[in-house]
Amino acid sequence: MTSVRTIVYDGLWKNNQALVALLGLCPLMAVTATAINGLGLGIATMSALILTNAVVALIRNHLKTEVRIPMFVLIIASVVTVIELLMNAYLHELYRVLGIFVPLIVTNCTVIGRAEAFASKRSVHHSMLDGLFMGLGFTIVLLLLGAFREALGYGTIFRQAELMFGDAARHMVITLADDFDGFLLAILPPGAFMGLAVLIAVKKIIDKRILQGQRIIKVQNVQRVTGSNAPDIL
Repeated sequence: MTSVRTIVYDGLWKNNQALVALLGLCPLMAVTATAINGLGLGIATMSALILTNAVVALIRNHLKTEVRIPMFVLIIASVVTVIELLMNAYLHELYRVLGIFVPLIVTNCTVIGRAEAFASKRSVHHSMLDGLFMGLGFTIVLLLLGAFREALGYGTIFRQAELMFGDAARHMVITLADDFDGFLLAILPPGAFMGLAVLIAVKKIIDKRILQGQRIIKVQNVQRVTGSNAPDIL
């Protein structure tokens, strides 16, 4: 039985779909020129993951093996269509900015991958949690990458926040520097690859330091139990 703690850790860090599995990179690269764009698509993808996982978990015992994958695709397409219509109705300007990448959530390997690898084998409760935290991990990467590229490209963070939060959110924009011309490469496709590379590198460094810390603790525990110097396993 997968614990809630494992689901949270896998979704946010250990098996982050953008930094580890490297799935869904097309929208990740295409829409993250600003933080708000990344946040909008991230929330849409997270919603699709939660709802798709819930439906798949509900009907998993009634699906024949031969039609499992086509049914998953049909469920995902139906869920994404609902999300697309809601965004078009209530967040129309943001929907126009994100364009084709909202309906393309249907083809996001993360969504169908979690439906097949997790939701088809787990309870509704755990499947929805998996969708929530896998989607949240993906959203955080979209937001960070968007903020990084926007800061370098425009000298701001959360520009056009009103597209998601309404006119009252215009004051949310953070201006990092006056008279900043911007670094054009950051908001072009190559900037997305470089920004993602930086995030992956940071994660690798953190993982390495965590592993080193765990090894040090292990050595100290062995020394404490044996009362002698343990072999250096670092």
